[in-house]
Amino acid sequence: MKPLRYLYSIVLMAALIPLSGCAQENNENPTEMTEEVITGENVDTATFGAGCFWCVEAVFQQMKGVLKVESGYTGGHTKNPTYKEVCSGMTGHAEVARIWFDTTVISYETLLEIFWHSHDPTTLNRQGADKGTQYRSAIYYHSTKQKEIAEASKAATDSSDLWPNPIVTEITEAGRYYPAEDYHQNYLENNPEQSYCAIVVAPKVQKVRKQFKHLLK
Repeated sequence: MKPLRYLYSIVLMAALIPLSGCAQENNENPTEMTEEVITGENVDTATFGAGCFWCVEAVFQQMKGVLKVESGYTGGHTKNPTYKEVCSGMTGHAEVARIWFDTTVISYETLLEIFWHSHDPTTLNRQGADKGTQYRSAIYYHSTKQKEIAEASKAATDSSDLWPNPIVTEITEAGRYYPAEDYHQNYLENNPEQSYCAIVVAPKVQKVRKQFKHLLK
């Protein structure tokens, strides 16, 4: 099934609005990207899957203490997957955001709180109309400590009244990660009028900004 990003483009094109989906915007062969490593005494890494990585990236870029957010793929079995391959659902990868953050400014626990509020973790392999395993809700932990924090956070959130249905988010050790193609990076900032960004990403960011205004840059 085509991602919601494509469906919005088709609907808006039919309405004569001159916007298009990401695959239509960029048909050239993507430039190969290498994984960046940001280090520092107080720098840690988080990796979250919460549906479309354009949304996840844009949400966490708003937060104080977040040094960098990168869209990418992880959790699959295909080496060097392309966006098209991941969208097919055949590679096993999830669309994720990799987040480098300053632990003296924002904690992993706080990132998880934002994670639980910024997407629906109760829908299996789906966010809204975006369906497929690539959109699964997932926390990829980078240490035993992160695993313990994530499991405790999930249990606490599941027992709260934040979501009416059981949380299905998987908590898995971080494995091989691949940065997404260059044109996916900083997507909302670079494409604010793109159809999916205008209808889905921007409203989600505005909602999170209202909920977590005390954490904004």
